Amino acid sequence: MFFFDPMYLIFLSPALVLAFWAQMRVKSSYAQASQIPARLTGAEAADRMLKSAGIYDVGIESVGGVLSDHYDPRNKVLRLSSDVYGGRSLAALGIAAHEAGHAIQHAHNYAPLVIRNAIVPVAGFGSKASMFLLIGGVLFSMPALLIAGIALFSVVVFFQIVNLPVEFDASARAKTELVGMGMVNEQEMPYVRKVLNAAAMTYVAATLQSILTLLYYVMRYAGNRD
Repeated sequence: MFFFDPMYLIFLSPALVLAFWAQMRVKSSYAQASQIPARLTGAEAADRMLKSAGIYDVGIESVGGVLSDHYDPRNKVLRLSSDVYGGRSLAALGIAAHEAGHAIQHAHNYAPLVIRNAIVPVAGFGSKASMFLLIGGVLFSMPALLIAGIALFSVVVFFQIVNLPVEFDASARAKTELVGMGMVNEQEMPYVRKVLNAAAMTYVAATLQSILTLLYYVMRYAGNRD
């Protein structure tokens, strides 16, 4: 059966290994940095970053979940998990500052973020619809379905690629501002870097997986034409 095609697993194996390794790094670095106290809570650190950048119209809220932190550009709200929002640890500061970095990107119309936000609806639709088209195209040997699926999934891959500089830039802003504003000293920064760098690798793994998935279906389409 197609669903158990070993070639698919071979194609995706580098991304799956990287994703597993990145998740382990995130958990270990977050656990380590969570044990080291900070002078501020995550919410306070984010608030300082925003005000330093001249941003006063972004709210900061606590939400449930673990590592569910994100910036909502539509409502201009930083939503921080409870451990980050009220936590006084280096892990909380790093994650909160990263999300504040996204809010600053939004305020400054950071080009990759503008592009990413513009294609979110299409990428969301493409990630769901493309799988039906791709699988159907392979199962029923219908090249037209494969082409449509490949086209839709290409938008997902483009989204993932554009997302990388967005995430890297937000982390870079966080590292710079935490030290520059005296919220974290040079001795504490290695712990913050570990958390942010490990999180960044999860995005790299997701991007690699989407690229390899696209290549797999392109290969299947080329094979069906032979």
